[in-house]
Amino acid sequence: METSLVSIITPSFNSEKFIAETIQSVQNQTHQNWEMIIVDDCSTDQTVSIIEDFVIRDSRIRLFKLEKNSGAGIARELALSKANGDYISFLDADDLWKPLKLEKQLQFLKDNKTHFTFSFYDCINEEGNSLNKRVEAPRNLSYQQLFFCNYVGNLTGIYETKYFGKIAISSTRKRQDWVVWLTILKKIKIAKPVPESLAFYRIRDNSLSASKTNLLKHNFAVYRTFHGYNLFASLFIMIGFLFTQLLIKPRYIKNI
Repeated sequence: METSLVSIITPSFNSEKFIAETIQSVQNQTHQNWEMIIVDDCSTDQTVSIIEDFVIRDSRIRLFKLEKNSGAGIARELALSKANGDYISFLDADDLWKPLKLEKQLQFLKDNKTHFTFSFYDCINEEGNSLNKRVEAPRNLSYQQLFFCNYVGNLTGIYETKYFGKIAISSTRKRQDWVVWLTILKKIKIAKPVPESLAFYRIRDNSLSASKTNLLKHNFAVYRTFHGYNLFASLFIMIGFLFTQLLIKPRYIKNI
């Protein structure tokens, strides 16, 4: 596992405040055999020039640019097409990894003879300050549980390409990661997380996490498009989703 190449998929858009710290968190990994593939979605700030400075100094970082603003799904799919790794992982342009993230996950995959894992993560605010909140997940995550709630933080997921191939990423602008994890769980049935926090998720004022209305809208779209349910079935399933969000998921959010 020490020699395994990990491809890191990173879409970027107007992330000049955060992208340098995000890249540095990858460079600080104790597992150093990685490639970081960044696809910029037509940023209008200094994001691209900041990334280009890193590209010049570190050949493991590659930058591609979309010709028109197309959303994170299209950006991730382009990055995926350029990936050469034994493993695929994801990190958005404003989130951070802890230094042992890749090393611990690769060892966990080996020890548990599995092909996919994720981890817990801590929440920070836009300025990078701790929100004293840790998001955990079921220790044995089933497809049925994932169906009603995305317990897998996108910044923590990692899967083996030899086993799954490159899993296509939806072109929808939101919740593409949930579709990837659902595809994985359809095949392996149960997924186990590394039971500790290995990353920092940044909650921004305009993020999806900050808007419960948007969350409902995009989850409904997943039930309609990925699962193929009709309108009435999707509405019925949303009741189960709301039940999970209100009564079950809070058990996995811890104060630290």
